Amino acid sequence: MTKSTKAILALEDGTVFEGLSFGADNTCEGEVCFNTSMTGYQEILTDPSYSGQIVAMTYPEIGNYGVNITDIESNAIQASGFIVKNCSEWPSNYRNGQGYDKENILTLSEYLRQNNIPGIKNIDTRKLVRILREKGALTGILATGTYNKEEIIQRAQKVPQMTGQDLATTVTTKEQYNWTEDEYDLCFKKLESMDVDSKKPLIVTIDFGVKLNIMRKLHSLGATLITVPSTTSAKDIMALKPDGVMLSNGPGDPEPIKYAQETIVELIGKVPIFGICLGHQLLSLALGAKTFKLKFGHRGANHPIKNLETGEVAITSQNHGFAVDPGSIDTSILKITHINLNDNTVAGIRHKTLPVFSVQYHPEASPGPRDSEYLFVQFMKNILEHKK
Repeated sequence: MTKSTKAILALEDGTVFEGLSFGADNTCEGEVCFNTSMTGYQEILTDPSYSGQIVAMTYPEIGNYGVNITDIESNAIQASGFIVKNCSEWPSNYRNGQGYDKENILTLSEYLRQNNIPGIKNIDTRKLVRILREKGALTGILATGTYNKEEIIQRAQKVPQMTGQDLATTVTTKEQYNWTEDEYDLCFKKLESMDVDSKKPLIVTIDFGVKLNIMRKLHSLGATLITVPSTTSAKDIMALKPDGVMLSNGPGDPEPIKYAQETIVELIGKVPIFGICLGHQLLSLALGAKTFKLKFGHRGANHPIKNLETGEVAITSQNHGFAVDPGSIDTSILKITHINLNDNTVAGIRHKTLPVFSVQYHPEASPGPRDSEYLFVQFMKNILEHKK
């Protein structure tokens, strides 16, 4: 059993939680948020959308099935820190350790340690979540080992707020690359490749913090994929001769990412476009809408989304702290296609005359498990129709 040292979580409002450390022995800062998922902690930790955030899990038992290489959504842990009630020291699952050296990585704590990410356990996570729900998102400091409580609280009050931060540039790829990996077959049928010609449609993904499973889904449908940095210009993207453009998810506030909005404006009308999460927000901004910060965000794997065009309800995975203002949407060119049934926020839009649409959730995730995959199929259909 790993020996734990003391750890502290201090919030900007002065609230302090003292517990035990797991993972790396160091200090981190960021916006403290919570995720209501019962599983998926490795996908959560490696999702670039969590950059700049300390994530608390509401489910009390975390780490039970260990870690493996197939559950990652990027090449490293992206969250700044991790908060749990209990962290399992004895994971039990046949996939535990797959893809890793089992002598070095067997537990969630060791996984965090090797990525230099601190964690705190044995605190009242229910109290923490109540505070965040009542007061809204708060900045915080997570520290392990020896610390001065008052000093940590003062530091927590100086942590930059999420509003106004362009974090996409911190997580985006530095260089353009090709993607060739299909989705994993985890005990259920894969997406069937669509009826495409011998020259597979080329999709360019603008990486604002893309989750790998988005590209796996598109490749499984028969697309050729190129991923480019978030700052890539429309001219350089069109020089690749794409048949479609994917606007990926990502962290931070969409409003200050002006360069991306300008790029999207230039791409609209030239190629089919599909946006996910931050990509949805950026597309909306490019089309004249406005965004606002949610009180405590949507993060979990059981958010009900209603398709207003079909009446169907899907169970979705979500991770975002900002949303599109419905009153700012130009209904002469855009249609609201989806809403979040928990709070009626905008969860999807579609251009009325162009093959351009987006959603405020993760269709590549599998809480349904196949509820939202039709969106990828629709994107491919738009591309194939546009190519004719």
